[in-house]
Amino acid sequence: MHSDSEAFSATALMASITVKDLATSMAWYQNVVGFTQGHKYERDGKLLAVSCKAGDIEILLNQDDGAKGWERQKGEGISLQFTTAQSVDALAARIKANGGTLATEPADMPWGPRVFRVVDPDGFKLSFSSVG
Repeated sequence: MHSDSEAFSATALMASITVKDLATSMAWYQNVVGFTQGHKYERDGKLLAVSCKAGDIEILLNQDDGAKGWERQKGEGISLQFTTAQSVDALAARIKANGGTLATEPADMPWGPRVFRVVDPDGFKLSFSSVG
């Protein structure tokens, strides 16, 4: 058994996801949701990945190389939740105004926060939650 002083402690989490079409996903995360572009990763002049930032968090979008099949299911069994002090209703409206589709409309949860959900072009589920 570990003591509290040996317990794992982290200060940030970066998600790294593999996408079918990097340009499409970059456009969706930036133009629809509102992330900003971070660092681009290239090899031999070919774009392999790009980071998308929102405040202190970062998502790395990686171009699928097709080795496991182009039509394989992505995003199954994972949901990324973003907690924000911004209005989730305003974020939801922005996403819809920029061509995005909400999986669920903003709603108050019994435990406190207001939440809505979207699904990215590869099937990754994103939840946006108010603070508290």
